[in-house]
Amino acid sequence: MIATARGNGKGGGRLRVAVPKGALFPGSIEALRDAGLDVEGLADPGRQLIVTTADAEFIISKPTDVPVYVAYGAADCGIAGRDVLVEAGLDVVELVDLGFGGCRFVVAEREDAPDLAERYRHVGVIRVATKYPRIAEIHFASKGVQVEIVKLYGNIELAPLIGIADVIVDITATGTTLRENKLRIVEDVLPSTARFIGNPASTRTDPRVVDLADRLSEGSVEST
Repeated sequence: MIATARGNGKGGGRLRVAVPKGALFPGSIEALRDAGLDVEGLADPGRQLIVTTADAEFIISKPTDVPVYVAYGAADCGIAGRDVLVEAGLDVVELVDLGFGGCRFVVAEREDAPDLAERYRHVGVIRVATKYPRIAEIHFASKGVQVEIVKLYGNIELAPLIGIADVIVDITATGTTLRENKLRIVEDVLPSTARFIGNPASTRTDPRVVDLADRLSEGSVEST
């Protein structure tokens, strides 16, 4: 078990760890437990948003908020998907690829879509629907393709089907939802897995962050 934070490191308090709700939550708990942290109470927190154990104070967060909490020092460290980190573009230190929560960003279009390259030559711009405008813009800018981004917040697959976008940029694990909505993947953009991240100052000054990163790294290697 990792030594308790009291009297050691930043502020003499417990290590503050931001943990994402949703799909990465079970894997995060398992990884932290395997790394030696006391996670009792975290697995079934009820409506609690902060769970305090002997080792740490866990902040249960919306996945997109984890890098925000870590970057601004509300948490010393946390777990977030690489997709969220790239989209946020905040100043955090990526310390360990935890290996779980694998998915990928793809570009997809209707199965019966006309030739996209021909349309681009004719119109000079591609309309892209996505929840992740920064990732989409970076991807298409790297290819020198001009795009118009349509930011949506749910059911991205609908966009090409109802005619408000030529393609979508979205995450998928198996491609099943895309296929069921008669969309086809035309390009891979970015692979994503869960990452352990640190606040830059905490990573430099609080040895508990690096110690936890080392323990998580050992666990991620053993699980591969």
